[in-house]
Amino acid sequence: MEVNNNADMEQVKKRVEEMSLSVPSKEAWVAKTQEELSQLYDPKLLQDLQSVNEITSKDSNLYIRPLQVDDFDKGYLELLKQLTSVGNVTKEQFENRFSLMKSCKGTYFNTVIVDKSIDKVVGAASLIVERKFIHECANRGIIEEVIVSDQYRGKSLGRLIVQTLVELGKSLDCYKITLNCTDQMIAFYERLGFVAEKGNANFLVIRVH
Repeated sequence: MEVNNNADMEQVKKRVEEMSLSVPSKEAWVAKTQEELSQLYDPKLLQDLQSVNEITSKDSNLYIRPLQVDDFDKGYLELLKQLTSVGNVTKEQFENRFSLMKSCKGTYFNTVIVDKSIDKVVGAASLIVERKFIHECANRGIIEEVIVSDQYRGKSLGRLIVQTLVELGKSLDCYKITLNCTDQMIAFYERLGFVAEKGNANFLVIRVH
């Protein structure tokens, strides 16, 4: 574009300034990206679930949220070690796996209970949404890795985090929600509405529709 006089130059400068104001700064884009990457899934999915509020009512220091990328430093893996073998997972490995799981949008819903007084993860459970061709391309929810820290048992947190994931699974239109458990946990899950499959008492199901 040619500029033939001072008036034209002033007009061009004005347009450039307007365009600059309309584009977010580099810092704003970075801040937004960091916020988006911090949690495994959208925390708004938990807002209207009944069991979420019950957890806070048990103890005002406790709250439930999606797994965050910084939970490596908040005791998440140490908590899982109370449940099963974890191995030697580095922070880099944790962050890489977190990013991979987050990239599988709508699949992984790892959820944690945090004690904000010490900023530590004290409970956890995972919901995995499996996409099917059957039942008109339905979703199946799978609950795994349910654990509450030894120091926080007796507050019904295990029951509440499982109920939270059941409610979440229903809101995600899962036609059924399943889990596998040990013999001694069958009665616990049956009290939450799960039913043992015929011929496999350790495979329990809640059928939604």
